[in-house]
Amino acid sequence: MPFIHTKVNRPIDQEQEKVLAKELGQAITILGKSEQWLMLQFDDNCRMYFKGDSQKPLAFVNVKLLGSAGRNAYNQLTGKITQILFDTLSIAPDGIYVEYDETDHWGWNGTNL
Repeated sequence: MPFIHTKVNRPIDQEQEKVLAKELGQAITILGKSEQWLMLQFDDNCRMYFKGDSQKPLAFVNVKLLGSAGRNAYNQLTGKITQILFDTLSIAPDGIYVEYDETDHWGWNGTNL
């Protein structure tokens, strides 16, 4: 039951969004999760600042998941997400934050898992 919310301060066109969705769908398997249950949200053109600068391409990615994964898996996924954003949106690694939220409770289809 993963959810990946990506916020960027640049536009994302439809083709880029399709690439991001496909690549993130493959990347989530690093955490032992399946694209079958993956939900994605993309927010582009966000007003973002880093080190007082709003002109540099930036991204904030929040990965939420039911359960947990190990430190090594998180490190691998951060690397993969960073590469995906660089390749697709030309956002440099030093302009990307990735946050992980683990939960034991997740609701879906009118019940909790």
